[in-house]
Amino acid sequence: MAVLFLAALLAADPTLTRLEIQVDGVAREALVSLPGGTTPERPAPVIFAFHGHGGSMQNAARQFGFEKVWPDAAVVYMQGLKTPTLRDPKGERAGWQNRSGLLADRDVKAFDAMLAAVKQKIAVDDSRIYATGHSNGGGFTYALWAARPGLFAAIAPSSANPPLASRTLEPLPALHVTGTKDQIVSYEGQRRTVEALRQVNRCAEQGVKWAKDCTLYPSAAGAPVVWMVHDGGHQYSAEAPALIVRFFKKHARTAPATPGTKDGPDDSPPPAATKP
Repeated sequence: MAVLFLAALLAADPTLTRLEIQVDGVAREALVSLPGGTTPERPAPVIFAFHGHGGSMQNAARQFGFEKVWPDAAVVYMQGLKTPTLRDPKGERAGWQNRSGLLADRDVKAFDAMLAAVKQKIAVDDSRIYATGHSNGGGFTYALWAARPGLFAAIAPSSANPPLASRTLEPLPALHVTGTKDQIVSYEGQRRTVEALRQVNRCAEQGVKWAKDCTLYPSAAGAPVVWMVHDGGHQYSAEAPALIVRFFKKHARTAPATPGTKDGPDDSPPPAATKP
């Protein structure tokens, strides 16, 4: 069934291809969309997108669809490995480490190797490398921030609330997606994560409207936080990909966006302060 699903997905989206590498003797794979025509003078941004626990690279590609929203970007949907969690203590379903150092950094090493493999195929813009993921994949996105400081231009976790090592993290632009009715990763837990995120990024107490369901918190460190709060549950928001791409496009690691200006709605000055 999985083989048929993959074949159907690749047929429906011919920009996607399967890429397999070996990491510490273990096969790691991904579905990748690589834009053509890249050169050292015209490198491509890269988005890594991670499925939730029990998900797959096929599901991630189908749900996220970043290559459709940003065709000029390389997009990598990695496949997780069996991972124990509180909801799956025997580790029977695929997932990711959600903290740096867990599982001998199995997934961090796989990320490093997959990024290197992509760089062998196309010219990559090192100032525009991004990570996003849903649920357990969102936790892994936060883990990558801790494990690879200085690598990412921005991140966009969804439905995740891992503990943040606020004393060691470097400020990084972030968009966090939360459903108010989430019964798996609670709204309150995610609210605390976003509070910690805003502290790390030295954000203002008051936010401004950035888009529908989105509040932007300007940052004194040039690392704004956008909190998207939708009226849904744990399912991935269909509106998130376009908003995440919009946020990513505004941030490059060597030239962060100016807080409170470029991140206003439609690049206009932000409106009066509001609370989420």
